[in-house]
Amino acid sequence: MTSSIRTYKMKNLNIVSKPLIIILALFINTIAFTQTTISGKVTDAKGDVIMGANVYLEGTYDGATSDAQGNFAFSSTETGIQLLIISYLSFETKTIMEDVSKLQNLQIKLREDVESLDAVIISAGTFEAGDNSKVSVLKPLDVVTTASALGDYVGALQTLPGTSNVAEDGRLFVRGGDADETQIFIDGIRVFTPYMPTTNNIPTRGRYSPFLFDGITFSTGGYSAEFGQALSSVLLLNTIDEPDQDKTDIGIMSVGASLGNTQKWEKSSLSFNASYVNLAPYLAVFEDRNDWKTPVSAAQGEMVFRQKLNNGMLKFYAAFDATKFELNQEDINYEDGIDFKLNNNNFYLNTSYKGVLGNNWTLSSGASYTYAKNDIGIQTSQINDTENSAHVKLKLKKRFNSRFKLSFGAEQFITDFQENYKEDTIDENYGFNNNITVGFAEVDIIFSKNLALKVGLRADYSSIFNSIDIAPRAALAYKSSKNGQFSLAYGNFFQNPNSNVLKFEHDLKAQKTAHYIFNYQYVNDGKIFRVEAYRKDYDNLIKFDSAFETFETNFESTGTGYAQGLDLFWRDNTSIKNLDYWISYSYLDTERDYRNYTMAAQPNYATNHNVSIVGKYWIERWKSQVGFDYGFSSGRPYTNPNTNAFLSERTKPFHNLSFNWAYLLDKQKILYVSVSNVLGIKNISGYQYATTPNSNGQFSRSALTPAADQFFFVGFFWTISENGTDNQLDNL
Repeated sequence: MTSSIRTYKMKNLNIVSKPLIIILALFINTIAFTQTTISGKVTDAKGDVIMGANVYLEGTYDGATSDAQGNFAFSSTETGIQLLIISYLSFETKTIMEDVSKLQNLQIKLREDVESLDAVIISAGTFEAGDNSKVSVLKPLDVVTTASALGDYVGALQTLPGTSNVAEDGRLFVRGGDADETQIFIDGIRVFTPYMPTTNNIPTRGRYSPFLFDGITFSTGGYSAEFGQALSSVLLLNTIDEPDQDKTDIGIMSVGASLGNTQKWEKSSLSFNASYVNLAPYLAVFEDRNDWKTPVSAAQGEMVFRQKLNNGMLKFYAAFDATKFELNQEDINYEDGIDFKLNNNNFYLNTSYKGVLGNNWTLSSGASYTYAKNDIGIQTSQINDTENSAHVKLKLKKRFNSRFKLSFGAEQFITDFQENYKEDTIDENYGFNNNITVGFAEVDIIFSKNLALKVGLRADYSSIFNSIDIAPRAALAYKSSKNGQFSLAYGNFFQNPNSNVLKFEHDLKAQKTAHYIFNYQYVNDGKIFRVEAYRKDYDNLIKFDSAFETFETNFESTGTGYAQGLDLFWRDNTSIKNLDYWISYSYLDTERDYRNYTMAAQPNYATNHNVSIVGKYWIERWKSQVGFDYGFSSGRPYTNPNTNAFLSERTKPFHNLSFNWAYLLDKQKILYVSVSNVLGIKNISGYQYATTPNSNGQFSRSALTPAADQFFFVGFFWTISENGTDNQLDNL
């Protein structure tokens, strides 16, 4: 009975299994028949195989990786037109849209990712100082902890190659150009009056506190077509996009006090910084060579508001300062010296927007307004001037792909300058109105991560001259090795004469330079080496026929000149634990025939050799950062009227060793001390000669020296923040 049942079951199983096997076989054959093999080989642009590349059909699990020979193969049941994706680290992802039946024996070449971290960058003539740039020569921390800078970003930049040390002035003199040839921008918008007012032989300072900036680009030449009205250099300051927390900063200093506060919300933030400086208490202890009637006092305030929008960032920046002083300065031609007094009010407003428009378009726009008023008294003369200036800018950028980008835009500069001069029976009014309309365009072409080209064109129309100046620009960069690259730059640059000229004469031309720059840069493991050679040719410089510019002076645009030289820079922050240092050297050969020069000569602000050595060392057991800065400049030219040679003699070389010490009382309290010219060296910037000879037929002279050989600074800085660790070390 049992055997019969078993036999019955087996028969029925055979009846069922035979059709099932047939159906399964037909299904498998159908699948095999509809599968397609996708295959090919992956190489780079040079034909070298790429192992490990990911190859797959988008939206499926069908894919493979390339083998040691670069080959890949996999099967798919997909049909029709599909997207085949091929990707590999440091290479651009490639996409092929094709019918699956044709995706066989493919020869795929991947291009290097030109936006990778080790890709080439245009570096000729440009120093980056920021945490977010690919190669930062300086960090924001460096700008304000350099011993000789005394918290001024301009002072810190004077330690970089390409700058000349003009200690009695305090502004940036770059590669043979005078200080007016460098223009400063905040968030891409022009600053018309970037320096505090001063008088002869007392160095000025930048108006704006480093507290609100997180990035600086210092172009010593060959800069983008986006920027103009600067013969030698542009300095770009970028305000902080977003603070990390609420905090309050308090400073008590030997020269005054400061207060800063930041409030952060979900999509917006507000920061302000205010300071008051009064040199009267300091001068009561450390007298200088001037006879001060009213020592320098200044009140300053800054504010930046940031608002995140859906597709961009809107910023408002405003700054106000008021300065006044009165003193009597020694003068060889005036037995009682010269009385000088100044009262200045300055207001600057800047608004900017950066955002994404879609389809790889971005928009950058902004506007600035400057109001500056000076009341100046020199002996019995009274000079009152008022400047109202504005800058409006719009820039569009289209990213066609990672290898081709186009930017273009337009901007308008508007200046209204008026001055009144009174002395005895003289009462003169003069000034100028000028509108400069600009269009610019620039393309970035990235051939590979080793080769990049930037080409631009700028056109400036000046209403005061009724003329158009066309300025082509070009820069090329080639990455020669993993850590080294070469760069070339060429460009024409135009700039209108400054207000000291235009307020008296309008029938002139825009001044012009042509820049030629060759650069090599090596970056590796915290070490940076740069060497740069350059040549600048000047045309249309202003010449005049009086001792200085007056309403009786005759002006013309016939001056010429050149500047050429070599800049070296080395920085190392890894070789010695806790030590960060940099060394810069500049050689400058320059001559000009401009102003009231009788012949072409080296200007009296230019020095042939400049050296700067900056070091910062952290001492853990002392909770201190100590720093030093040594600056050297060779002698400067001056004219001795007792000889017939023009600007033929040289002062003795300039030396300055400065020191600073920041001691952390706790994480948020700092005691800060700095001393400039520690060795008390008697530096001479030139000589003043009597206008008439003495009884021996010789012109007497007196040395032009700083008002004080040394400057001492002591400050206490306290930060109150949410995390309890932030401090103002990066603002000192």
